[in-house]
Amino acid sequence: MLRRVKQFFQALTAKVTPDDGKYLAAHLNAEEQKLFFAMSTADQYHCLRTAYTIERLVIQDKKGIDREFLIRCALLHDVGRVKGDMGIFGKIFTVIVTDWFPSFANRLELKGNKLIYIYRHHAEIGGRKLQQIGLFREAKIIAKHHAPPTSNDPYELKLLRLADEAN
Repeated sequence: MLRRVKQFFQALTAKVTPDDGKYLAAHLNAEEQKLFFAMSTADQYHCLRTAYTIERLVIQDKKGIDREFLIRCALLHDVGRVKGDMGIFGKIFTVIVTDWFPSFANRLELKGNKLIYIYRHHAEIGGRKLQQIGLFREAKIIAKHHAPPTSNDPYELKLLRLADEAN
């Protein structure tokens, strides 16, 4: 719950700084940046924070992880959501309904509620977008970043989940 409150305030104050822009340019090509900037500012800020957390985790880990791959995954992990899909208050609604009233959320999704659908399936939607631009390896990780963990999950997916949860 405290994590969600923190996310709410971060979303309200989110901004992408010129230094963040330089970081993006260093890690994403023009096509990838187009997907990144199609997200809301709050999601862009969240993805940047996730990437910065990945940087710290990879430095601490030292297991020969492909750092650039993981940073790209972190920066693009929420591209399944775009500006105008749900907004801050739409996301609050979906989080509350999905977390506290899952059977009601299921009914809403079955009735075609776009907010619930995007919230629940943005990982797969993002994976498909990334496949369309040739990022097949990233798509495989990102499409599963909200799936329940399994013993066969790649280490990179575990790190992405950890960084995502921290932000």
